[in-house]
Amino acid sequence: MRIEAGFPEDQRDRVASLFWEAFSGKLGRVLAPERKALAFIEDALDPGHALSALSEQGELLGIAGFKTHRGGLLTAGFRDMAKVYGMLGAAWRGSLLDMLERPISERQMLLDGLFVAAEARGQGVGSSLIDAVVAQARWNDMAEIRLDVIDANIRARALYERYGFSPTERLELGWLSRIFGFHHATTMCLPLR
Repeated sequence: MRIEAGFPEDQRDRVASLFWEAFSGKLGRVLAPERKALAFIEDALDPGHALSALSEQGELLGIAGFKTHRGGLLTAGFRDMAKVYGMLGAAWRGSLLDMLERPISERQMLLDGLFVAAEARGQGVGSSLIDAVVAQARWNDMAEIRLDVIDANIRARALYERYGFSPTERLELGWLSRIFGFHHATTMCLPLR
C-alpha cells in the first residue's frame, strides 16, 4: 500500500461512491436520492484536500479528507448544489448542512472524512491514512488536528483515541437527529506541539 496526495482523477467516481457508502447514514436524508448525491459529491470533490491509500496495483483503498481555512474535501457552493438539486432543493439542503458547520482556525486542520473500502478494512488502511494526515498537518505547521465523530461510530472513536485524540466538546443535535440519524457528535483534538 502507498499513500499519495490527492486521488487519481480517473477514480473520482469511486471516491464519491466510497464517500456515500461511509456517510449516507448521516447525510442520506439530506442528499438523497442516491444518484443525485453521487453526482453532487463527484463534482464537489477537491483532490487538493485529500490523501489516498492505493494498493500496489493502483486500486483505491481509502481516502482521508481534510479541511483547512483554505478549503476542504467537498468544496461546493449553492450554485454547485443547485445544478444537481435545483434552486429550491439546494436552498433547504444547504441550510441543513450549514447547521453542522463550525469554523476552524488558521492553524487547525479538520479531519473531514476518513473512509476505507469494505474489502480493505482491517488491513491498516485507516491507520496509515491517519499517520499521513498527521504528517501533512505538521508539514503545514498546524497547531492541532480536529475531528468530529458521531455517537454511533464507536470503532472510529476508539481508533482516534489510540492516536491521542482527546474529546473537547459534544454537539447535541436535538431535533436535527431525526434528519441526520445521530444524536450527538464528539469533537476530538490532537495537539501537534
